[in-house]
Amino acid sequence: MDKSIMYKIFTDPIHGFINVPKGTTLRLVDHPYLQRLRRIRQLGLGYLVFPGAEHSRFSHALGAMGLMQRVLNNLREKDTTITYTEYEGTLIAILLHDIGHGPFSHALEHSFISDFNHEMMTLSLMNELNREFEGALDTAIAIFTNQYPKKFLHQLISSQLDIDRMDYLKRDSTYTGVYEGAIGIDRIIKTIRIHNGNVVIERKGIYAIENYIIARRLMYMQVYLHKTVLSADKLLLSIFNRVRFLTDKGETLFHPSPSLQYLLEEFPSTKNGINKQIIYHYTMIDDSDVTLSIKYWRHEKDPILADLCRMFLNRKLFRTRFLDKKPSEELQEKARIKTANYLKKRGLPYDENSVSYYLFFDYSQSEAYKYQNDSIWILDHNDQAVEFSKAADTKNIIALTQPVVKHYMSYLKGIDSN
Repeated sequence: MDKSIMYKIFTDPIHGFINVPKGTTLRLVDHPYLQRLRRIRQLGLGYLVFPGAEHSRFSHALGAMGLMQRVLNNLREKDTTITYTEYEGTLIAILLHDIGHGPFSHALEHSFISDFNHEMMTLSLMNELNREFEGALDTAIAIFTNQYPKKFLHQLISSQLDIDRMDYLKRDSTYTGVYEGAIGIDRIIKTIRIHNGNVVIERKGIYAIENYIIARRLMYMQVYLHKTVLSADKLLLSIFNRVRFLTDKGETLFHPSPSLQYLLEEFPSTKNGINKQIIYHYTMIDDSDVTLSIKYWRHEKDPILADLCRMFLNRKLFRTRFLDKKPSEELQEKARIKTANYLKKRGLPYDENSVSYYLFFDYSQSEAYKYQNDSIWILDHNDQAVEFSKAADTKNIIALTQPVVKHYMSYLKGIDSN
């Protein structure tokens, strides 16, 4: 810690004390754009499966910044030249890396704005903040967009072994209670070095990296792509698809959130960029806007919307079944007929469009380690950087580089899926 700089101390249950430098960095922590992340859950609808998963995007952003401090301090101790401007810029870049997320994180990413992803909004908000802070974020934005000459600073923010992943694996495994996701952060940090301008890991850290990759694989299978999380995502998405359908028909719904109403009714596009109006309304919504809207919509006259909302609020989720292969047309048709019959029995509309809100065929995909375009490098005894899968003692790392694709169907619990 630089003794010439004043800090504000935050207490984090994962990493302990986090020292936030006073000045630009602390002002950013206090900014409404970042404070909004307190009201967005890190794991989206994961709390419906793991009761402890109530942690926010804010705690992740702050925790990642704390880890970044430790990494940069460690690199300085190993004689890597990092100026204070670069130090501050890297902290700001990791602190702001998630500010573009919307309500429930990834679940509704494409429901409010067309031609959109959260990374676009993150960069737009960083540019807005840079104007507000009179250019103080120039270095942070250059690092974040990989335009800064020292490429290793960007690699620490976004790569196969970055600080973002280190924090969320540790944080998410703790709050979900899935301890198979625990990683050896201390050893990884202590073995990070810069070699020929890139991030590498000293040979003595190779087993910590192997554990990191396996932990990532297990967290995807047990948490991020848990079958009940997938079903909850489908239910929430189904609610907003129905709202969009009713809105397009000209029906008027009650909206307790004016900004959410604007985004749903206008569904603005980013083809010509993200304008100030989009930014304003997007940054005004969070998890609470969605939840409150669903609480009101359960009383709407449309029977499907009301039913879906009651299911969500009472955690009457779809059942998800993983399939051995891509579903056949015969299986899909049988499931549609059974769903229609079940909806008819319940007195709900059962036409083809109505069935589409209650039945889904999809697939999940994950890769624990993508080494072809973005590798983890191990520094061997001859001071040569070797790609991790070639440096590891075990053959299972190669297996973990293969994408895992799992087809599934989500359907009402009252029907037989066979």
